[in-house]
Amino acid sequence: MLKWIIAYGVAAASFLALDALWLRWASVNLYKPVIGEIMASEVNFGAAAAFYLIYIAGICWFAVRPGIEAGTLQAAMLNGILLGALCYATFDLTSQAVMKVWATHVSVLDILWGAFVTGAASTAATWAVLRLAPAAPAA
Repeated sequence: MLKWIIAYGVAAASFLALDALWLRWASVNLYKPVIGEIMASEVNFGAAAAFYLIYIAGICWFAVRPGIEAGTLQAAMLNGILLGALCYATFDLTSQAVMKVWATHVSVLDILWGAFVTGAASTAATWAVLRLAPAAPAA
């Protein structure tokens, strides 16, 4: 149980810290100029909290868990990158398909961001678990 508390906590802290930096920059420089007319004037913190809680759990299951099982950061990083690209592509490409004001460069940059931030959070969480809660030796 301890390893999952560590994994979730480190994944959440690293993802939230990086995403806050990204959103501070991207909201003004990337999103607002292109999709500003469909952006809400205030953040819906309930929806944001639900996303982060669910997404961090997904990171732990689909990227950190394989990294822990393999005992390597590379497995976590690769799975995190793939998960992030897949999830962000789902949102961005669907948005681009159905919204008049979505742009390809927004999709590309956002998908790259999702791959990076998810890979980084997965790697950090796996490193913390392997370092702080190593598996017991086999009997």
